[in-house]
Amino acid sequence: MAEDFDVRIGAYAVVIRDGSILLSHWNDHGYSGWTLPGGGLEAREDAPAAVVREVREETGFGVETQELLGVDSIFIPPERRFPGDNRRLLHALRIIYRARVTSGTLTHELGGSTDQAAWVPLDRVSELGATPLVQVGLKLAIRNAAGTE
Repeated sequence: MAEDFDVRIGAYAVVIRDGSILLSHWNDHGYSGWTLPGGGLEAREDAPAAVVREVREETGFGVETQELLGVDSIFIPPERRFPGDNRRLLHALRIIYRARVTSGTLTHELGGSTDQAAWVPLDRVSELGATPLVQVGLKLAIRNAAGTE
C-alpha cells in the first residue's frame, strides 16, 4: 500500500555577485535561518516565473534565470512539519536556478515568510547557520561552473 504524503514544489535562485551570495532570512512558524531566495509555485505558474516572482518579493531585485542548476529533493516527517499543517510526510522538490540581478534595490519583505535580505560574502556563509538549501545551491553552482569550463 502506498504511503499518503504531500508534495511541495519550490523554485530558488543562486545569485552571486562580487564574491557575495544573495540570501533571504526565513522566519516562519518559529523557525528561522538564512536561505536561498525562492519559494513555492502558485497555481498555473512555472518554475522560472516562480523564482523571478519570489526573488522580487523577498529581496526587491528583479532577476533573470540563467540556467537550471539542479533539483533537490527532501522528505520532512510529519512530526517535523509546522503546527497546523497536515500531519503527513512532506516531499519537497526544490528547483534551483542560477540567476542574475537585472533591476531593483535590496528591500526586506514585509508580511511574508522572510523578514530580511542581504548580500553575504561567500566566505561568511558557514558562520550564518544557513539552511541546508544554501549549501545545496552552492554545490550545484560550483559543479555546474566546473562542467562548463
